Amino acid sequence: MPQPSSTTDGSSEEFPGFPGSGAALTEADADRVAADGLWASGGTVHPEAVRFGQTVLTALLTDGGPAAGALPAGLAEQVERVRGLALPAHHRIETTDGFRLSAFSLRLLAPGPHPLVVVPSGWTPFGWGLFPGLYMALALRGYHVLAYTPRGLGIPGLPTTSEGYVDVAGPHDVADGSTVVDFGIERFAPAVTGFLGESYGSGISQLVAAHDERVAAVVALSTWGNLATSLYENRTRHLAAVKALIGFTGGPVEEKFDEENRRILDDFLNDRNLDAVVRWAERRSPETYTDLTDDHGTPTFFSNTWHESLFAVNEAVDAFDRLRVPKRLNLWIGDHAAPEGAGLLGTAPGAPDPVLDEAYAWLDHHLKGERNGVEEWDEVCGQVMFTYVTEPATDPVTGRPTGARRIVEPAVRESRPTWRDVTVGHEVLGLTGEGAGGTDGRLVPAGEDAATTGWRRTFLAGVDTEATAMGEPLRTGQAEWRGNPKIYDIRKIDRRHALAWTTAPLVPADGGPAGRRVRGVPRLRLTVRSTVSAAGLIAHLFDVAEDDTARIITHEPLNAYDLTPDRDTTVTWRLQAAAYDIPAGHRLMLVVDSKDPLYGDASVTWTQTELGSPAEASSFLELPLG
Repeated sequence: MPQPSSTTDGSSEEFPGFPGSGAALTEADADRVAADGLWASGGTVHPEAVRFGQTVLTALLTDGGPAAGALPAGLAEQVERVRGLALPAHHRIETTDGFRLSAFSLRLLAPGPHPLVVVPSGWTPFGWGLFPGLYMALALRGYHVLAYTPRGLGIPGLPTTSEGYVDVAGPHDVADGSTVVDFGIERFAPAVTGFLGESYGSGISQLVAAHDERVAAVVALSTWGNLATSLYENRTRHLAAVKALIGFTGGPVEEKFDEENRRILDDFLNDRNLDAVVRWAERRSPETYTDLTDDHGTPTFFSNTWHESLFAVNEAVDAFDRLRVPKRLNLWIGDHAAPEGAGLLGTAPGAPDPVLDEAYAWLDHHLKGERNGVEEWDEVCGQVMFTYVTEPATDPVTGRPTGARRIVEPAVRESRPTWRDVTVGHEVLGLTGEGAGGTDGRLVPAGEDAATTGWRRTFLAGVDTEATAMGEPLRTGQAEWRGNPKIYDIRKIDRRHALAWTTAPLVPADGGPAGRRVRGVPRLRLTVRSTVSAAGLIAHLFDVAEDDTARIITHEPLNAYDLTPDRDTTVTWRLQAAAYDIPAGHRLMLVVDSKDPLYGDASVTWTQTELGSPAEASSFLELPLG
C-alpha cells in the first residue's frame, strides 16, 4: 500500500489507509461496479463498490497511488488533476461533547475565497469512503470539500469511522453539523457554505440548514422529509427498512445506539409504544422544521425514486411541497441511491450524469451565483417509469450476453411548474363483485355499472403471494434503474390469498400511444371485515401486458385494527406516487393481499378477510392522470 502523504494543512492527521485498497483497479472493474451498483444481495453495500471507493481515496490521500498503476487511466488522470489543484487531508473533528468525527477534505490551492460544500455521509459502515467521485467533481468545479461520517457510524479500525453513538439525525447530529461548519470556516475561510448529502446525510443536511443560517444551499439525494411516515404509516411498520438500517451501522446495536434510542428501536421492532416512536421520529424529520428553512430562505434540491424501499416517495413529496423556498424535486426510476450511486463512486470520470450534473448546477447557481439556467427550472421533474429503450447486455470482460438488458435511450422526463401540476385530472374506477371460483373482478368507470356495489369477496389472510412490492429491497429498484424492471406473472398470484380486479384493455383517451398516463398519487377505498379484530391490506397496481406478464406501477399497505366481526369498516388510503404510461391494449390490475416482506402486518394466518362495496360507501380506485 502507498505510504501516507506528509502534506497536511496543519489540521489533518496522518491517513492510516484502507485495508486491501492497494490492489489495482481496471477499466473492467469500473464498468462492473457501475453495472452492479452500490447494493449487494441482502441489503448490504456491494464489496466491489467499497473496494473501488477506498482505492480511489487512498490514491487521493497518498503519494504514488496513480503512479503505481492502482487505477485505470481515466481515473488516474482525474486523481492527478485533483491533487494538482487541491490538498487532500484526513481529519478528526471534535464535537461539543468530546467525540471525534472522521472527516476528509479537499482544500483548493488557488487564491480564494472559494465556496465550501459539506458532505455528511450516508448511513453505511463505510462513512465518507463511498463518495470519491463526488468529492473530485466538486473540487474540479471550484469548491472546497469537507466530508464527514456522522457520529457512531463505521466499522472499528476503519479510518472513516466516527466515535459516539448513532443519533439517528437527532439533536447531536444537528449540533455536529454546525461544528463541522465551524471547522470548515476556520480551515478554509469559504465565501459561502452549502451542504450536499445522500440518504442519511441528506436528512442531516436539511436539518442542519434549518437550524444554522450559515448554510446557503442544500442538495438532498435519495432523501427523506418525514422520518415518522418513513418508518410507520397507515398503522404499518416498515420493518425491512429499519432492519436494514440497523444492520448498516457497522456494529451491534448495544455498541452503536445509546439506551434511549435502543429502547425506541426495540419498541418499533416489537410493535410497542408506537405513539412514542412517532414523536421521536417527528423530532428528527426535516418536514417538522420547514418553517425555519423558509425563514432562512435556503434553496433546497430534492432527489428521490418512485420505488423507494427505505424512504417512500410520498413522504418526501409532502415535505417538499411544504417548503416555500427556491426548490427542485427530481424523481427517478428505481430505488434508493440507484440513480446517483455510480456518480458518487466516480466510475466514469467526466461522463454525463444528469442525476449529479443537475445537483452540481444547483450549487453553482446558489453558491457561486452562476446564471446557468437553474433560475428557469420548473420545480418538479420526473422520469416516466420504464419508458427507456433497451437492448441485450453483454459482460464487459467476456463480451458474452448476460441475460439482462442495458439502456440505449434514456427514459422520458417531464417537468412541471409545481407538484400540484403533475396531476391534471382523475379517473375513478369502481370495483365489481365477480370472483367466484378464483376469477377476478373488474375495474370499470364509477357509476356506469350496478355491479360496483352490493358485493362481498373473501380471501384467506396471512399468506404472502406473488404480488410483492419488489423482489428484494434496493436490488430490485437498482435493476429497474439499469433497464431491468421485475416481471410478474399474474397467473401465479394465488387467488385464495389475494383478490384482484382488472380493467378491459385500455384505449388511449387522447389519441396518444398510452392507454393511461398515471401521474401522481392514487387513492383506494375499500370496506373490510375480518373473522378477527385486525386485518392487513396491501394494495398493488400492475400494468398487465397481453401475455399476462406485468410490471408494478405502485403499492401501499394499510393495517386495519379494532375490527368487529360481521361489522363493516371503511378505509381509504393513498398509494405511493407514480409516473407511468400504461401502453394501449394493456390492462390495469389492482391486487389486494395481506402480507409483504417489507412490512409488519396485522394479519392472522388462515383467518378470513372480507372486502365489500356497500351502496353507502362504494369501493373505488381513484387514478391520477397527467
